[in-house]
Formats: sequence, structure tokens, C-alpha cells
Amino acid sequence: MARQLWLLRHAEAEPHGTRPDAQRLLTARGERQARVAGIAIARLGATFDEVLYSPKERAARTATLAAEAWSAEQRALLREHAALAGGFDAAGALEALAGISGRHERVLLVGHEPDLSQTAGELSGGRVDLKKGGLAVVRLESTRGELAVLMRPRELALIAGLPLDGD
Repeated sequence: MARQLWLLRHAEAEPHGTRPDAQRLLTARGERQARVAGIAIARLGATFDEVLYSPKERAARTATLAAEAWSAEQRALLREHAALAGGFDAAGALEALAGISGRHERVLLVGHEPDLSQTAGELSGGRVDLKKGGLAVVRLESTRGELAVLMRPRELALIAGLPLDGD
């Protein structure tokens, strides 16, 4: 079975300059986006061997809110990963995947732009534009892969069966 790298961009957050970057909070809309993403991931039947998130508040909160819809076993996999705070790339993603030997060979990373889009693009050989609260899935064979899924928050909301205000 091919390994899968799931990339969830943090949901909508306060504007830059509101507070120090690492402490920026999700907006009310962002909190809803994060919960909807978690429900959609659960409805897709995805399970992970690891769930890693950036230590920045908006990404950590996105991961925590998304995980509310998952089993206790899946929620227990949430772990801060300092490398996701900035400058994350395909090599870092492959390193995160290299350490897994679980049943699913699937890792979810919750982080920031432009890192996540560049990582997905680098691994799949294309250009990827991951929206706030959006999800990408890269199916990997060795160190190369294909972009299997790219969804904006509105597609995740359709899967979750919940409306997103303003979308």
C-alpha cells in the first residue's frame, strides 16, 4: 500500500499584526472550518498513524478542533512538531513519514503556507494552492507522489454535511 501524506492548512486566523505571529488565534469562522475539516476527515474514513501540528496557536487549535470528531485513539495521536512552525518542506515531510510503521501508513500534518502547498507541489510535481482550512492528500511511492485530493473548506463542508457561513 502506498503511503499517504495528508496536509491540513490551519483555518482562518486573526490578521497579521493583531498579536505576535505564533500567538494569532483562529477567528470564529476559522474554528468552524477546523471542526468541519475534522468531521469531513472522519466521514472519509481516514485514520492516521501520526498527527503532527505546528506549535503556532492557530495550527495547534485547528488540529485540536478537527480531532474533536475523531475516536479517542486517533485524538491520542496529536503531537506538536516544531519543524512545522516554518520552513517545512518535502524533505521534512518524508522524514515525518519515514518514522511510521503503523497499519495505515498515513500521516496528517497541520501547518502553514507557503510550506504546505510547496511541500505538496514538490512531492507531486505540480503547483498546489492549499486554502486556509483546506486539505490536500499526496499518495507517495518512494519519494515521489501524486496529488490525490485537494479540497477547499467548502468541499469539506459538503462532505461533513454542514454549511460554512460565507462560502
